Amino acid sequence: MAPAEEINTKFAVPMEQTVTFPSGKVKYMFQASFGSLLQTRDKAHTVLVTNEHIAKLYPHFFKEYKTLIVPPVESGKDLNTIGRLTRELLDMEATRQTTLIGVGGGMVTDITGFLASVYMRGVSFGFVPTTLLGMVDAAIGGKNGVNAGMNKNIIGTITQPEFILFDTHFLDTLPDDEWSNGFAEIIKYACIFDAPLFDELGKHSISYYKDEDDAALADLIERCVAWKNKTVIEDERESGIRKLLNFGHTAAHAIEQLYELPHGKAVGIGMVIAAIISRQVTGLDKTFVADLKRLLSQYHLPVRLNIDGKKAMQLLKMDKKRVNDTIDYILLEKKGQAVVRALPFDMIENALTNYESDH
Repeated sequence: MAPAEEINTKFAVPMEQTVTFPSGKVKYMFQASFGSLLQTRDKAHTVLVTNEHIAKLYPHFFKEYKTLIVPPVESGKDLNTIGRLTRELLDMEATRQTTLIGVGGGMVTDITGFLASVYMRGVSFGFVPTTLLGMVDAAIGGKNGVNAGMNKNIIGTITQPEFILFDTHFLDTLPDDEWSNGFAEIIKYACIFDAPLFDELGKHSISYYKDEDDAALADLIERCVAWKNKTVIEDERESGIRKLLNFGHTAAHAIEQLYELPHGKAVGIGMVIAAIISRQVTGLDKTFVADLKRLLSQYHLPVRLNIDGKKAMQLLKMDKKRVNDTIDYILLEKKGQAVVRALPFDMIENALTNYESDH
């Protein structure tokens, strides 16, 4: 993995750049206009995929296009929805020449990518993320999928989109809670790769990036995209270094399902749990755990939750990173440096149950 200094030199990028992954090329369009993109599309061979909230906020984008509507809640991210959307595509007479464009947050892009990957054994697709979390993480990297019951993203593909367009005007209507959710992923990158970013975030707040400095927000988005792209280029199938991107997510996926928490808030708690385990396993400095809690609170993310460790562990036993009776858990050695360690079930369950007692 390149040092933070190398990544930090890449933010004076052109508005468009093409990144080559093992499975294909993706065009990134930063600080771009979704409306301008639509003017270049063939309406007969384009289907937009969104949710009711986005469709109602921006009706002018959808009125002239065939549109699929996905459910607004995580419980609708399943194969039943994929079946319904497939039937609707057939009713639209969508062919292999059709391109699906997912316009929305992570749930919309996950469903769009998976649907496009399996419809007629694969059609072209692109993403227009409308949330901060989508822009810095969920839409990037080629992972697409749906849930099976309470098992999150257990059915899916790794297929890269044709393009990803970043229109930050969508963030003008983003609720405050969704800004916090997005910053959970940004803080994750800082923890695992980018110590200078951790320090930079500590000097600012959501309002700074949201209301005071558009250029700083644009740089922040591109910085996170650069980190994720570099990781995925090296390990697209997640057999090695890409696992580091799951920092905070192992516990988060379980508590997100059990307690119906938004993804970013669950990741915030998951990062605290991982940092506390890191103290025991890697010798992470105790002061960093306090710094992390302070930074998460600064960006309006929770750091505590009363967790039923046994119930959470039942879900984690089907985690995709399980190896026999251990789970590959992402821990920190120090700020900006993460490692993968195989942890036994009992250690993880104990951490989930007792992490609040750590001081």
